[in-house]
Amino acid sequence: MITPLDIENKKFSRQMVNGYSVEEVDEFLDEITEEYEKYYKESTESRVKIEELNNDLVKYRSIESTLQSTLIMAQTTAEEVKTVAKQQAEQIIKEAEANAKKSIDNLDAEIVLKKKELDDLQKQFDIYKAKMESLLISQLELLKDVNKD
Repeated sequence: MITPLDIENKKFSRQMVNGYSVEEVDEFLDEITEEYEKYYKESTESRVKIEELNNDLVKYRSIESTLQSTLIMAQTTAEEVKTVAKQQAEQIIKEAEANAKKSIDNLDAEIVLKKKELDDLQKQFDIYKAKMESLLISQLELLKDVNKD
């Protein structure tokens, strides 16, 4: 690419007859040099800006990729936590049901035992009552015999 300095330093061979006016050519070259220098500077600045924007684009794409990976990881982790929590809840329910069944079985056994104890006490009471009746009857008979004598 031609630089503004190349234009400024360009020299033409001079012809004596039918040649261009040296002053006009120099003035025109000076104008071209100024304009070209302005466009060259803008072009260079634009290239730098484009390079910066391309670097930013690469950086933002990297950030986007990282964010997508993080989001996927967060979703996966959330699903895992949800699954584990559901399994724990099911386990707690099973344990509670097992404990309740065990408690019910223990209470049923205790009720059966207490009923047996009650039946045994009832029988002992009936035996005691029968013995007492028999004793009282025999005592009454003795009293009757004593009164007859």
